[in-house]
Amino acid sequence: MVTRRRLLLLLFILLAVVLSAALARWRMHAWDRPQVVALYPISADGLPATEAYLQRLDGAAFDALQDFFAAEAARHGLALAQPFRFELGRRMVKQPPAPPSQAGPLAAISWSLRMRWWAWRETPATSPVPDVRLYLMFHAPSRETQRLPHSVGLQKGRLGLAHLFASPAQQGSNQVVIAHELLHTFGASDKYDGASLQPRPPEGYAEPERFPPLPQLKAELMAGRIPLSETESRIPAGLGETLVGERSAREIGWRR
Repeated sequence: MVTRRRLLLLLFILLAVVLSAALARWRMHAWDRPQVVALYPISADGLPATEAYLQRLDGAAFDALQDFFAAEAARHGLALAQPFRFELGRRMVKQPPAPPSQAGPLAAISWSLRMRWWAWRETPATSPVPDVRLYLMFHAPSRETQRLPHSVGLQKGRLGLAHLFASPAQQGSNQVVIAHELLHTFGASDKYDGASLQPRPPEGYAEPERFPPLPQLKAELMAGRIPLSETESRIPAGLGETLVGERSAREIGWRR
């Protein structure tokens, strides 16, 4: 009798968790109001050049993000005129936990839990509570930082870690990285090959119906690169060279 009660209790808890996750996902994709995205700048390297850049950083550096998503949402037929509202949060001092150096589900789950715990402690809920928290890790450009660490966006916990260059010249490419990781938090998947980093056709092409298909003129945001040939691609200079593809729009609830 006791065992049966425990089993029923566990089933009830499991059902509650499943229903809660389904409700959260439905609310996430309802798009009945703008989603508030808080951006928290962090100096990733502690260098004077990065500090000088962050002292001059203001909300205007992210205005293009709001305009880009408004235009893309309208192109996909979303009734909501402004899907996102970006707010520049306070400067962060403490570094977030570093992502795992080795691939594997256990390492990824462990880091995800530690990252969510860190975010809860370091950026407690304010009023209004942001829907998404993105932590912007800025690095001073140099020969050693031509390639930044991998950025991450988590749907569970609604947070992301974006590695960016602390340079006005890189503002456009920084915005592409932020936009990419933001859509991960809403369920959009990567659309590039993990080994070659080449966009995967057709969902990784901005214009999959284009003939001939290559070269493409823009990048699908979740593919991250503009495919020029079957083996070559380039990083877009800014959001003006990207768009949200149909499959990505379906994944985040902009299309049914």
